[in-house]
Amino acid sequence: MYMMRSPQRHLKHLRRYREIVRVLIRHGFGGLVDQLGLLPALSLPRRLLSRGPVGPPLSAPEHVRLAIEELGPTFIKLGQILSTRPDLIPPAYIRELIKLQDTVPPADGEAIKARVEAELEGTLEELFVSFEAEPLAAASLAQVHAATLPGGQEVVVKVQRPGIEELISVDLEILFDLARLVQERTPLGELYDLPEIAEGFAFTLRAELDFRREGRNADRFRRNFADEPALYIPRVYWEYTTSRVLVLERIRGIKIGDIEALDAAGVDRHRVGENAARIILKQVLEDGFFHADPHPGNFFVMDGAIIGAMDFGMVGHISPALRSDLTRLYVAFVDRDSEAVVEQFLRMGAVGYQVDRAKLQRDLERLLDKYYGLPLKEIRAQEVMEDVLPIAFRHHLHFPPDLWLLEKTLVMMEGVGLRLAPDFNIFDVVGPHVRRMAWQMVSPHAWGRRLVKGIGDWGELFAGLPRQAPRILDRLEHGQLEFILSLKETDRAIGRLDRIGNRLAISILIAALIVSMALLMPLVAAGGRGFAFWLLVVGFLIAAFLGLMLLLSIWRAGRQRRR
Repeated sequence: MYMMRSPQRHLKHLRRYREIVRVLIRHGFGGLVDQLGLLPALSLPRRLLSRGPVGPPLSAPEHVRLAIEELGPTFIKLGQILSTRPDLIPPAYIRELIKLQDTVPPADGEAIKARVEAELEGTLEELFVSFEAEPLAAASLAQVHAATLPGGQEVVVKVQRPGIEELISVDLEILFDLARLVQERTPLGELYDLPEIAEGFAFTLRAELDFRREGRNADRFRRNFADEPALYIPRVYWEYTTSRVLVLERIRGIKIGDIEALDAAGVDRHRVGENAARIILKQVLEDGFFHADPHPGNFFVMDGAIIGAMDFGMVGHISPALRSDLTRLYVAFVDRDSEAVVEQFLRMGAVGYQVDRAKLQRDLERLLDKYYGLPLKEIRAQEVMEDVLPIAFRHHLHFPPDLWLLEKTLVMMEGVGLRLAPDFNIFDVVGPHVRRMAWQMVSPHAWGRRLVKGIGDWGELFAGLPRQAPRILDRLEHGQLEFILSLKETDRAIGRLDRIGNRLAISILIAALIVSMALLMPLVAAGGRGFAFWLLVVGFLIAAFLGLMLLLSIWRAGRQRRR
């Protein structure tokens, strides 16, 4: 373990390890502690395992949430990220992790003052006309203070809590240790690459500790919405910003979830809801860069029903390819085509070889039947996601993390929209945009782009064949060319070996013909339509015929497997 590697770090890690183990045992997870062999490694007595959960009877998911909150900021952030991963966590645990609270008492005022002065290289009196000691908000990683710059601009100062980096560094190293132990000693290791998940979490958390990244996110949103009058993004004061201190323009307004205050101010709530939906859809479907924490506390309604946004630390990215995949999924769901949904999952790499396609398709058909014939106004994104979560966990659907962030964002957006306007329906807003994207995907312009790209890829392939072919043939001649096949069911594999061998032979023959034609091309170019030219034509026809026969054989085998 990490704690055994360095004498200088030994005591710090040992104390934290023991604290984590005691919290786990206190919340009823002594069996896991024993399975991982942590007690002897930490020189702790086995009698600790006899201590049961403390307090009133609670469910296992509730104990997980309470343990995470007790373990502090690193584990709270891990729980919040896991709450967006239904492919990893059962639905009951997801519902509890969503409740995780990230509010803590403010840090010592003198420590905050010292951090700001050290980061900005000046005293508070020199840097600000005023700086309120009482924070506007305090969380586990940072807290926010109101201040005024020498030029009179009202700002908010986000300050990283002193000592948080060291604590997170120790916790992340311990998490890597625990991930490896769980990978080696529990059945979870057969389903997931836990060290890789821990590494991804560490990258996300370390990025969140760099406030310059959050400032760049704000600037990017401002550029993306330069022509949108309904959204206001506060200015970043870069001359007062470092990796540990972020200074933003302070915006004033009514919190978007404060319905009574909005009504008292005469705000058109329906208009605000439509603006919010349009803004989110632009982020997702056009920009591929979206605010991934759209809870009501991060948005204000300013004068003129303008929405002011705050807190740009958590963002999501949706690539053009993923947007196309989501569009196909939406169309397949609307068409109630469960087979097309499964095929799209396979195309996206969301299901592994071990998935039972028949069971997955049956679960999807039940889901689609539940909503068949219902008008859109009676369908809620929150309800749909609650139905999707068990399917995602049961079949271990491995979607990109940003996709689960998007799901969370849409559900939160629907919640805000429903509070603003009870008749708000997210599908009414999303549907036209997705249908427009679907038409764009099959437009001649889109097909033209894909065709040009395909021609370029084939051109690179044929250009590289003269160089690669001698190496391939040499390895084939010396028996160094290996074809590795991973077969799940050996009894069925034996019956397929003959067909595989035939396809392999045809593939090698096609490759040989292509290489031969490549070698003949210089002769054809020099001699015109002579013997070499007609030999090249015949070779091309044979290669094309064999290629079509091979593709037809593969297609027929695929149809038979689906049956």
